Amino acid sequence: MINRRRLGLVLGINQTLSWGMTFYLPAIVAAPVAKGLDAPSWAVLGAFSWALLVTGACAPRVGHWIDRFGGRGSLILSVVVIAVGQAMLAVAPGLAVWYTGWTVIGVGMAMGLYDAAFATTAGLLGRDAGPTITGITLVAGFASSVFWSVGAALIGALGWRGLLLSYAGLMLVVNLPMVALLVPPAPPRSRDPVQGAPTGRPAIDRRAVACLAGFFTVRWFITSAIAVNILKLLQGVGLSLPEAVAVAALIGPGQVAGRIAEWTIGPRISLLARARLGALLFPLGSAVLALGGPVAATGFALLYGMSNGILTINRGTLPLALFGPAGYATMLGWLAVPVLLAQATAPTLAAPLVAALPALDVLLGAGALAAAAVLLLLPLRVPRGAR
Repeated sequence: MINRRRLGLVLGINQTLSWGMTFYLPAIVAAPVAKGLDAPSWAVLGAFSWALLVTGACAPRVGHWIDRFGGRGSLILSVVVIAVGQAMLAVAPGLAVWYTGWTVIGVGMAMGLYDAAFATTAGLLGRDAGPTITGITLVAGFASSVFWSVGAALIGALGWRGLLLSYAGLMLVVNLPMVALLVPPAPPRSRDPVQGAPTGRPAIDRRAVACLAGFFTVRWFITSAIAVNILKLLQGVGLSLPEAVAVAALIGPGQVAGRIAEWTIGPRISLLARARLGALLFPLGSAVLALGGPVAATGFALLYGMSNGILTINRGTLPLALFGPAGYATMLGWLAVPVLLAQATAPTLAAPLVAALPALDVLLGAGALAAAAVLLLLPLRVPRGAR
């Protein structure tokens, strides 16, 4: 009998460590690395965008592997691969090794971030994995706050190379044994797709797959574009720099608040209704922003954060409910490809618009685009008996 709460806590801590020391790493090290390698900042940050493309390229194969053999091995190997990549970054003499290190980390992220954790959970719990997936994202919602603070505190004493080596050590000393000892192995899936598939399973609805992929691609494109420009945009709507920093800091708590709402209130309404309502919180927040002033900006940050927090859960629970646990990991892998491509290219593609248009117009336009994306959720239907 699997202890679901323990599984959620262990994978939540695993995801906190893995996200904090990969996805949220560039914000801390980009400036000192650019100075240390005597390289332009855009080139240093470009390695992270490249890593996301690598992650997207690897995601379908990783998903297929998890479907056949279970996710525990993928999570264990991801920790080792990420640590190797971090060590390569720490000793990088120039951009060539820097990009190689991020390539390795990109492979590790495909093997060990949310999609792999969600697939591992679904492999162990089947259709009942939804509440545990919510718990994982609730714990991991603190990854940015924890590791931006920890990284900023340590980099002054250790330097960026020492910080990266310490992160590699944490991955191997803390993350690796925790996953190896506390995540149960799943029974291997049959290599014969016909024999391994449950009888009577309906064919995948390609329209549903396209709608789901389109929705998450649009939303993660918007999120990535806003993330790299948030302080500039908030100042552009009339906030001072200290006010903009304070308001931007509320996005993280907003994400956690959204996940708590999903945990506590969510079971009372249908999964698709929760997803649609969560998706609409961001357009509502952008409309509130039009009122002007710090109070309106605070409302925007909280609603935007809540929307992102809820949709992070939905990215794991919606495919499970719509398509079932058979082939779930592979499905997540294919859905991740356009999403990661959007995340990697959004900052570059959005930069001309952010530079040319008033900040309020940019945020209102983003809200309108997010509202239009909700239309992609309307044709979706959860099969009878699925949660």
